[in-house]
Amino acid sequence: MKSFITLVFLLFFSSCTTFQRKRPPQASPPNLKLLMNSIEIDLAAGAEEKALFQLNQIISKYKDYDIADDAYIMKGDIYFKRRNYQKAYKSYIAVVQSEFSSPRITYAMLRAAQSLYFLGRQEESLSLVNRALKADPLPKTSYQLHLLKYKILSQIGDSLPTLKELIYLSQNAPSKEEQSHFKLKSFSFVKTQLSPEEIDIVAHQREFSFLRAVALFKIGEKAFEERDYDEAYENFEQVTELSQNSKLIEQAKDYLKQINARKQVNPRTIGAILPLSGRYAKVGYRALHGLQLGLGLFNSPPSGFNLAVIDSEGNPDVARRAVEKLIVENHVIAIVGSLLSKTSVAVASKANELGVPTIALSQKSGLTDIGEYVFRNALTSSAQVKYLVHYVMDQLHLSRFAILYPNDSYGVEYANLFWDAVLSKGGQITAAQPYNPKERDFRGYVQRLVGTFYLEDRQDEYKLRFKELLLKEKKLKIRRRKDSILPPIVDFEAIFIPDSTKASAQIAAMLAVQDVKGVRLLGTNLWNSPSLLKRGGQYVEGALFVDSFLENDSSFKNSNFYRLFHQIFQLEPGIFESQAYDAGLILRQLISEGYRTRSDIKQALFKLKNFKGSTGTLFTLPNREIQRPLISLVVEEGKIKKVKQ
Repeated sequence: MKSFITLVFLLFFSSCTTFQRKRPPQASPPNLKLLMNSIEIDLAAGAEEKALFQLNQIISKYKDYDIADDAYIMKGDIYFKRRNYQKAYKSYIAVVQSEFSSPRITYAMLRAAQSLYFLGRQEESLSLVNRALKADPLPKTSYQLHLLKYKILSQIGDSLPTLKELIYLSQNAPSKEEQSHFKLKSFSFVKTQLSPEEIDIVAHQREFSFLRAVALFKIGEKAFEERDYDEAYENFEQVTELSQNSKLIEQAKDYLKQINARKQVNPRTIGAILPLSGRYAKVGYRALHGLQLGLGLFNSPPSGFNLAVIDSEGNPDVARRAVEKLIVENHVIAIVGSLLSKTSVAVASKANELGVPTIALSQKSGLTDIGEYVFRNALTSSAQVKYLVHYVMDQLHLSRFAILYPNDSYGVEYANLFWDAVLSKGGQITAAQPYNPKERDFRGYVQRLVGTFYLEDRQDEYKLRFKELLLKEKKLKIRRRKDSILPPIVDFEAIFIPDSTKASAQIAAMLAVQDVKGVRLLGTNLWNSPSLLKRGGQYVEGALFVDSFLENDSSFKNSNFYRLFHQIFQLEPGIFESQAYDAGLILRQLISEGYRTRSDIKQALFKLKNFKGSTGTLFTLPNREIQRPLISLVVEEGKIKKVKQ
């Protein structure tokens, strides 16, 4: 019984310390109130020290009167204004701890808590704020207390209590502008500051009111990214029911529309996103013709496949929207495209996000790394370089190389790939020289490559050769350029030039002018063109490069693809037509074999092997690159020929 009485006493004492009952102070005589008015006038005039002296006297002489709390608070305000928060706190807390009651105690608590906050004593400040809020303060003071509590909690990192304070501020701030500010801040807080567990709490507890919809939207987005479309649909649907934010509702409806569209798939409709206007329109239509042929649209009778085509306009945003349109409106089972590097990432990313298999026709590096729904059927830079290096090192037994390349994205990519491929096989890069892509005079770049540009580096050799030549020909110094006296240092067996036929032909001629002989020229499939022969002539004899096929090769011209394409379009097909044709033919065959969902098509594409394409057998590599047949080509007797292996 004794222990029970002790427990009751302790509980009672504890409650008294929290809500201590105070006795009323004595009423102040009129002269004290007049004195306080006088002090306020002194403060307005800037006489703070005089005011502090008088306030201390009042506090000392009249601590039992109601004027004392006003004096303490006025004193605290002076120190607070001076940013002397320690003295300000002592003045304010004196009112809080006084044995006398005061109508200004919640204000004193607020100011004391603010002083503690600026002193970096957040935990003490928060405790005082909570105590003040229990005292039922006036609305203005209550708002300031909640504002301070929000600041403290955000610094401490207590997320959900911080969010509750933001909700209060968004509903009770003194102006509509401030309410709107805190509401937007709370939206951002949910989107960026909460853990998945906290977002789930916000979404399902009523006390978080208008933020529940924001949290549900966040959960829906995550589920959508993870392709849990049932979970995503449920959350987005709740957003449309709970939210009052028209923009959020519209976004949720857009997701719902996409999810519904995913469920509707026309297995015989293929989408295509190609540049059909602008500078690349000609290439776009070449690919379109190949795709149409591959899908059997001109067969008799027709194959029954449909092709939904959208012009990318060479614009990534247009291409991205095109993916959505093909899925939502046309319900395509797969998408072919894009051709251009600048639109290929947009198409691949959006298609992968929406779970639609896409076969890209672009050479853009790293494209299939975007995701599991992204495949590529194109002659990539890495495939070309790997095949080329393998041939020249393993078949021709070359091991020392130079690289002369344009300093643009194409040239740098190929130069890096070539360098890495050579080193991986134990070869050497003895020289590398970039040049301006707009350059037309390659003398200086070739000279830098072979050590005849900076004569000071070979000064002794230069002087010796100059004397020797001077003896042979007295007029040498008039007829011979200085930079032609030194012989080139050719410490490489082949030179790789990843550029157009125009630039490469000019470089080939300049190599001859600079007496660089017996060196094999290596290039990319850009060289597979009659213009290389026309521009380069004798200087490109022996040049070697890689491509999928040779257009004038009899085996290619006798292929079913070539004959059918020429018969329908009265044109000769090239690489773009071939790649697009194969993409269409692959999809057509897989769908005809019974693959009727996007997921099924993705799996079938990944397992593709021994597929007979337009130029040979195709198969899919583990990185979702569709491997095309490659051949080595050489300029021989003024013609481009297949290398006899």
